[in-house]
Amino acid sequence: MKKIAIIGIGRLGLCLALNIEKAGYSVLGIDVSEKYVAAINSKSFHSSEPYVNEYLTASKNFVVSTHIQEIFEKEYNIIFLVLPTPSKSSGEFSHHYIDEVIENLAKYGKQPITKHLVINSTCMPGYCDSIKEKLSALNYTLTYNPEFIAQGSIIKDQQYPDQVLIGETDAEVGDMLQTIYSKICKNTPRYCRMSLLSAEITKLATNCFLTTKISFANAIGDIATKVGAEPEKILEAIGADSRIGNAYFKYGFGYGGPCFPRDNKAFTQFAANNNYAMLISEATDKTNKTHHDFLVEQWKLKFEKSEQIIFDSVTYKKGTDIIEESQQLQLAISLAKAGHQVVIKESSTVIKLLMDAYSNLFTYQINDN
Repeated sequence: MKKIAIIGIGRLGLCLALNIEKAGYSVLGIDVSEKYVAAINSKSFHSSEPYVNEYLTASKNFVVSTHIQEIFEKEYNIIFLVLPTPSKSSGEFSHHYIDEVIENLAKYGKQPITKHLVINSTCMPGYCDSIKEKLSALNYTLTYNPEFIAQGSIIKDQQYPDQVLIGETDAEVGDMLQTIYSKICKNTPRYCRMSLLSAEITKLATNCFLTTKISFANAIGDIATKVGAEPEKILEAIGADSRIGNAYFKYGFGYGGPCFPRDNKAFTQFAANNNYAMLISEATDKTNKTHHDFLVEQWKLKFEKSEQIIFDSVTYKKGTDIIEESQQLQLAISLAKAGHQVVIKESSTVIKLLMDAYSNLFTYQINDN
């Protein structure tokens, strides 16, 4: 049985590990938290992410360790890195978690048999090229293979991708990775293979196009609402044009969550670093903020301060427990601070997060269904 190691078994890494194991591989996960690792190995870990609990229970060839040396002791030659790349104040991504892992791998010296390092994290364009020579000297190939997934549907998104993006330095390794995905995917995605730098740009640019599409739809919806027209019907008609499409083209809350806002800022900064003004991405970010302000004023007009305003979800995407950059939550906060009575119906997990962060700003009702 072929063996694959994954360093970083967080929400995304765990899903990738389970999908790879289900596809017929032996998977070794590496993570830093002993308590978390023990929970996964005992199969007592519980996730709110769909299919994770079922796949973990059914897994037979997936084990997690806190000891990176097991990759070398047990000869795992394909190694995915699924690590956070948090945003800096500039908007750029920090690669320090990846750098730390590479330093740890380097301690084991030049490898007698070539190992293949696959970076799954979202990186700033140019990062992979900056480290490939060091890795090559240690007898590692480097591939960049980010995913296009959404929290709350990670397993499914990995199984049914529109595209599999592979930034490669070695065509044989690209073939190897394509074979792995052909076993994971239940559809027939398009395999987009290119240079490391091109793949890094593709990942950010794809998400930036989606944020632009969302912001444009909301801007059309705002002006339509303002003049008394029909936002939904207008956007449905525009999206009927095959050159545009209806996906990500609805009138509603702005874009948020852990990916879209930061990718948009990072791409803008990447362009600026290369003396190019990415005006569309800058306008997208401003439009998202303008849309929020418009919604606040609309809701203020719609509700008297004596009325309760009820939100049945304030996570960035309904069905998840993620409040990061949630536009729904930002609207609720703005209304509550303006003196409106805001009631939030959410899971106990989300309510705890809100109470820790916002104290008595809202009235809460637990909904764990």
